[in-house]
Amino acid sequence: MQETVDQHELESRIVKLLAEEDLKELGHTVQDVAPEDIVLIIERLTAKQRAIVFRLLHKDEALEVFEALDPSVQSDLVRSLRDTEVAEIFEGLDPDDRVWLLDELPATLTPKLLHGLSERERRLTSVVLGYPQASVGRRMTPEYVTTRMDYTVADTMARLRDRIEDAETIYLLPVLDDARRVAGVVSLRDLIAAEPETIIASIMNEAQSVQASDDAERAARKLTEAGFVAIPVVDRERRLVGLLTFDDAMRIIEHEESEDSARQGGVEPLRRPYFATPIMQLVRSRVVWLLVLAVGATLTVQVLDVFEDTLAQVTVLALFVPLLIGTGGNTGNQAATTVTRALALGDVRARDIARVLGREARVGLMLGLLLGTLGFGIAGLVYSWEIGAVIGLTLVAICTVAATIGGIMPLIARWVKVDPAVFSNPFISTFVDASGLIIYFLIARAILGL
Repeated sequence: MQETVDQHELESRIVKLLAEEDLKELGHTVQDVAPEDIVLIIERLTAKQRAIVFRLLHKDEALEVFEALDPSVQSDLVRSLRDTEVAEIFEGLDPDDRVWLLDELPATLTPKLLHGLSERERRLTSVVLGYPQASVGRRMTPEYVTTRMDYTVADTMARLRDRIEDAETIYLLPVLDDARRVAGVVSLRDLIAAEPETIIASIMNEAQSVQASDDAERAARKLTEAGFVAIPVVDRERRLVGLLTFDDAMRIIEHEESEDSARQGGVEPLRRPYFATPIMQLVRSRVVWLLVLAVGATLTVQVLDVFEDTLAQVTVLALFVPLLIGTGGNTGNQAATTVTRALALGDVRARDIARVLGREARVGLMLGLLLGTLGFGIAGLVYSWEIGAVIGLTLVAICTVAATIGGIMPLIARWVKVDPAVFSNPFISTFVDASGLIIYFLIARAILGL
């Protein structure tokens, strides 16, 4: 019987047995471990080690483990396994899971893998492959069970029993009319609770659906926010083409949020587990943004050079530079993160730029007044009230500008069809640093008469 064990201890034992090339003992070890634990360990091993461990799994467990792996790790495994092993695993995957894997593999391998499938599985997979990569059609399952408005509960349950092995989910059944348009949905719970002779039209619920061409992330969020186990995917004529299930929706959201998180931190998304990522890929994911930010930072240097005389006359101004540009950058980042998240959830659209600008300007002004009052008091008591006034007014101005710029940048990005996360933290910090210094020194010159 498989049991969940201490991950660190198990991983250390597996790595030790791999190093000793004790495959017999390694086989006994992995066969006594639950699939979910094997998945976590495999994603932390090298490509060669993964292939060895995977080959030692029982056939049924191997498929369960493979399905749970990140698509990028699946891709690495495919390259390491024999053609017969790959064909067997590929045949056992659901069509939408096959497409996740194919998206990670070189395009030259796609025809070869598809050719090895049975006619039915090849046809189902081709349906999903026919949609654009960012669309929900690319992530739906074409394996489902439907019913009709004029069917009885008994008819539907018989249909469900006949097709239960082929369906990815049985908990939600689309109800179709004579033209295969979605007229409603009925849950397995409602079917079980109803009398066998009950007509489906009398117990079905109104159907919410998404079009196959819709953005996958938006469709996934619509499903999860509504709390559905699945949602019908339809074409432009509302004819059913598939279902988006809850587990696939969560997978889509996790993938998108990982990308947004990476780009907000100034790196390209890895699209694979950390320990499964080669060192050079980690370097490439970071170096481009570091170069961009280094070039952007020269703006700050140029501003300091322009106002060198001002700093020379009142050297105390230099002490507040880190505080002011740090506050401006943080304010801008907060605004950008909030709006980027609202965009992802559908709360804000690109056309709302004027409303967002007004809201963020007011938020920035209020934050600036709070921080500026504090800065005025502290700097005035420690240095002079003129210096306090400079710091206070600068904080008001910087917070207002930073929040406004940070709030509208993601909307501008969406409008020009660029990932809003790209315009977030690193870019905004660099921009606000330069503009904040200009504001600072202009206020200082006006108040101090420099």
